[in-house]
Amino acid sequence: MSDFAGANILITGAASGIGAATATLLAAEGVKKLILVDLDEDRLRDFAFTLPCERQIIIGDVTDEQLWVNADLTGLSHAVVNAGIAAASPIVDTSFAEWRRVLSVNLDGAFLTLQAAMKAMQGAGGAIVLTASAAGVKAEPGIGAYASSKAAVIQLARVAAKEGAAARIRVNAIAPGGVETRIWHELPAFHTMAEKEGEQAAFDAMAKVGTPLGHFAQPEEIAGQIAFLLSDRAAYITGACLVSDGGYSL
Repeated sequence: MSDFAGANILITGAASGIGAATATLLAAEGVKKLILVDLDEDRLRDFAFTLPCERQIIIGDVTDEQLWVNADLTGLSHAVVNAGIAAASPIVDTSFAEWRRVLSVNLDGAFLTLQAAMKAMQGAGGAIVLTASAAGVKAEPGIGAYASSKAAVIQLARVAAKEGAAARIRVNAIAPGGVETRIWHELPAFHTMAEKEGEQAAFDAMAKVGTPLGHFAQPEEIAGQIAFLLSDRAAYITGACLVSDGGYSL
């Protein structure tokens, strides 16, 4: 029997990329219900329709506290705190408004999602994975806001793991390096390269710069690792950060 048979699982940022890949994998594993959250209503509804399980759709901003007050998370057993945005600019050129925009989604949104999930799991236990980034463990120029938000997500997961242990709630983080997802188009340099040379050529060029394995991951690979951390096979793992970056952070 699957570790996820009969499970109710929350996934934010579920309409595309790692979130959609994780939802697809878990649906195939026999979950009872996926609670899918995203801002992109059309994309999320079109995607959710393809999944062979019960779907609960929540359209909204993960940074909206009221969204989580109103969310019905009854019976929640697992959660993937995945919604996030990308950004790139040197610290001296980053406006405070841009700093707050990135931190709001990547950290405030993660906190509110995590808090709601942990509250829903009280008395029954569960497992949670937060999507961080290799940028949170390796310093690079030009990503101050993004890197800070993801480093904070890693530490948030560690603190949550310690607080949740008594309630049998495991909390871990995953820190992917480059993954072939739409989020890269939020970075002007990548978007320009993709328009000129094609998206795959842009991914390949970016990967060759700093990834020893020479390629980016597919979202399905990261989804498999998230599923492992959520599963009973990882029952003794909590407070960990799985760095999955093709050697980028070495």
